[in-house]
Amino acid sequence: MSASRDSMPRRGYRLIMRSVRAHPVPHLVALLGALGFVAATVGTAWLLGWITDNVIIAPESERTGPAAAAAMVIGVSVASGISVLMRRWFLAMAELRTQRDWRRALLHRYIDLPMDFHRERDPGELLAHADSDVNTATMVLKPLAFAVSVVVLVVVTMVALFAAHPLLALIAAIVFPALAVISRVYTRMVEAPSAEVQRRVGEVSEVAHESFDGAVVVKTLGREPIEVERMRAASARLRDERIRVGRMRASFEPSIDALPTVGAIVLLLVGAWLVGRGSATPGDLVLAATLFSLLALPLFIVGFFLEEMPRSVVSLERVDRVLDRPLEPSAEPEGNGPVLPPGPLGLQIDGLAVRYGSRLVLDGLWLAVSPGETVALVGATGSGKSTLLETVAGLNSVAGGSIQLSGAALQDVPSRELHSAVALVFQEAFLFADTVTENVGLQWGRSPADVTAALDSAAAGAFVDALPDGGSTVVGERGVTLSGGQRQRVALARALVRSPRLLMLDDATSAVDPVVEGEILANLRRDLDTTMLVVAHRISTIELADRVAYLAGGRIVATGTHDELLDIDDYRSLVSAYEQAEVP
Repeated sequence: MSASRDSMPRRGYRLIMRSVRAHPVPHLVALLGALGFVAATVGTAWLLGWITDNVIIAPESERTGPAAAAAMVIGVSVASGISVLMRRWFLAMAELRTQRDWRRALLHRYIDLPMDFHRERDPGELLAHADSDVNTATMVLKPLAFAVSVVVLVVVTMVALFAAHPLLALIAAIVFPALAVISRVYTRMVEAPSAEVQRRVGEVSEVAHESFDGAVVVKTLGREPIEVERMRAASARLRDERIRVGRMRASFEPSIDALPTVGAIVLLLVGAWLVGRGSATPGDLVLAATLFSLLALPLFIVGFFLEEMPRSVVSLERVDRVLDRPLEPSAEPEGNGPVLPPGPLGLQIDGLAVRYGSRLVLDGLWLAVSPGETVALVGATGSGKSTLLETVAGLNSVAGGSIQLSGAALQDVPSRELHSAVALVFQEAFLFADTVTENVGLQWGRSPADVTAALDSAAAGAFVDALPDGGSTVVGERGVTLSGGQRQRVALARALVRSPRLLMLDDATSAVDPVVEGEILANLRRDLDTTMLVVAHRISTIELADRVAYLAGGRIVATGTHDELLDIDDYRSLVSAYEQAEVP
């Protein structure tokens, strides 16, 4: 049976058991503390009834000393305090550890899922899963031990009330089931609105992330009022849904809160009548009234538990939709896959097909690249050049065909080995808010000399040395303190420091002037023993390649040297446009 068709209590039970199985000790200790509180609660009620009969109204000759009664009250109070501390401390431990586990699982799944997953979703939605959804999913764990112990407390209370008088037990037998029915109705009604609230939270996160991420565009185009209006509208929808849920809570919570109080009033009236008839002692009445009054808070906690369960279940199901996404074979835990041979890698692509949703981007692409060869990829915008490089790097799902690296199928290469052997540098260079050295090294275990050599090969050594703190200069978020060409060169150095055996440049030097680009390409040929695929838009870059592959419509329609491909009209028109674009 699917999760969506299961009853809410069953889905809530599965959520709770996931946490209990992962962290049984904190949950067990918290439950023991909660049961200790139950014992202390019953002990307090019994003690007050005993004090009433044996200290307050007992004849002086039969009266127990007040000091002994006070000592007993202090002892029960200390035990109650210790049990409360145990319950709260260890339940918080279990809740926070569960949040940690689910966030870690989400992070690893985000990393392992192919790029098409991330293209289909806004980053704000993914942030909402890791933040608000995980927090809300564990809210039901906060009162868990207390809620379980209340069941024991209710049973003990029923026994004590029946021992005092069956009429008192009858009152409890009416109140407690009524509470359960009201709570069950509430959980069913609030499930769908709770799911809509969590969806609206993700929507607000998406708008906020887009506005912050595109702050420069927003300010440049003067879109501040429009972005404010987008956030206002998204926040208003979230507010309306939360008010809707709040109205439901306002309708049910007073009933849940009032029932124990009404029951206590009825119990006092009936109990006073029984005492007047001699059917019960004043101590019995004090015991029954105390148990009822002490049950008010625990029953409220149970109500909170039942109220939070739908929101927690819905939030966890949103998280599980990510965790249940199947991984690509190459992203599965590594086994004893084939080891790539040393030296430059060969590349064999046979009938490759790649889709973005329903759109076929690469359609039956064939390409063979020899080890150590440099191939320039040339094609109009949208011809599939970037998609091809991303797929070879293992970032895209393959809809058809195959890719082999020196005879090893791409999906069979362990991911760690693939990341070490293959490097892809994008046109949009992303830098972390860290030093230049850390952005290049990225904790790959490379020495400072390796970082310096990589910067020199990327023609970045001179400008990095000129920075205020050299390689220790912090470049700011996304490298905003550097120019576009400088960011591209640092990103290129980050790829070169790994000594890749297949280097792919996706227009990675587009922001660099032709002179510097020529220097970079010459350095790469001199310093690296590697195979290169280069997306090229400059004639100088195309002419430096050993061979050119011309893409059109998601296929490679021709390969050869630049001079050979000039015989193709479409190719000649395209490179002529490149030449004209280079003319100042």
